[in-house]
Amino acid sequence: MTIKPLLDYFEKYLPLSEEEKSFVEEVFKARRVKRRQFILQEGDVCTHNTFVTEGCFRMYMIDERGKEHNLQFAIENWWIGDIGSFHSEEPTKLCIEALENSIVFQIKKEDQLKLFVEYPKFNRIFRVFTENALVSAQRRILQNISSTAEERYLDFLERYPHFFNRISNVQIASYLGVTPEFLSTIRKKIAKS
Repeated sequence: MTIKPLLDYFEKYLPLSEEEKSFVEEVFKARRVKRRQFILQEGDVCTHNTFVTEGCFRMYMIDERGKEHNLQFAIENWWIGDIGSFHSEEPTKLCIEALENSIVFQIKKEDQLKLFVEYPKFNRIFRVFTENALVSAQRRILQNISSTAEERYLDFLERYPHFFNRISNVQIASYLGVTPEFLSTIRKKIAKS
C-alpha cells in the first residue's frame, strides 16, 4: 500500500520537503477496509482523520425511526470523518461504511496536532481542506432549503458524475432526501426530456 496518493494530494497545495514526507509516512497508517465494514459507528469517538486512496465510503446517520440519511460520500483523494467528534472527543451519531473494498490512510488526532505544530505548512493545507468542506456543506444546506428534488439531482449529476457507477440509486436518493421511488420518477422524467 503506497502512501504516494496522499503525498501527491498534499503537494497539490504546497511542495513538501523530504523531512515532511518522512513525517507523513510515519504518522499516517494504512488500512484495508472490506466492503460493508465500518471505520466509524454511532456511539464511537472519531479518533482518526481518514484519507481514501482506493475505494468508496458513505457517512450517514440513522434517525429515531431507523431511516438512514447519507451525509457524504468519499472516493479516491477525498477525506472522510466526523470532524465534530474528532475535535470534541465526544461520541458520534454518525456511521462511516465502505461501499467497496478500500484502502485508507488514517492519522490520529494527537499526530495531526503534532503535524501542525512541527510542520506549519500542514496547518495551512488542512485549513484549505476544511474551508472547502464548509463551502460544500453550506451549498448543500442552501440547496436542501431552496431547490426541488429534481434540481438537487441534476446538480448531483453535474458535480459527481464519477459516483454513478459506484453508488446505488438507493444511496443517492438518501443523500438527496427523497425515496428511491421518487428518484426513479425524476430520472424517467429527465430521460424523456
